[in-house]
Amino acid sequence: MNYTTYKRYIMNREEIGKLIVKRRKQLNITQVELALLSELSTRQLSDIERAKVSTTIDTLFKICDTLGLTIEIKVKGI
Repeated sequence: MNYTTYKRYIMNREEIGKLIVKRRKQLNITQVELALLSELSTRQLSDIERAKVSTTIDTLFKICDTLGLTIEIKVKGI
């Protein structure tokens, strides 16, 4: 898997949700499977993917870890 595909700045929860869905589908994982693996409810994961709710950084780390993604925080302008 070429992770450089994802190497860009994500600025809002809609883009985060779309990235989660895209990666989940690439791995052929259902929402139910990802929710179980990430220790979330299916409803919570669905709401995050559809950008219906904000989520904590801890929850986002769980999802990304399960999907093999990393979170990188950078200072703007650097």
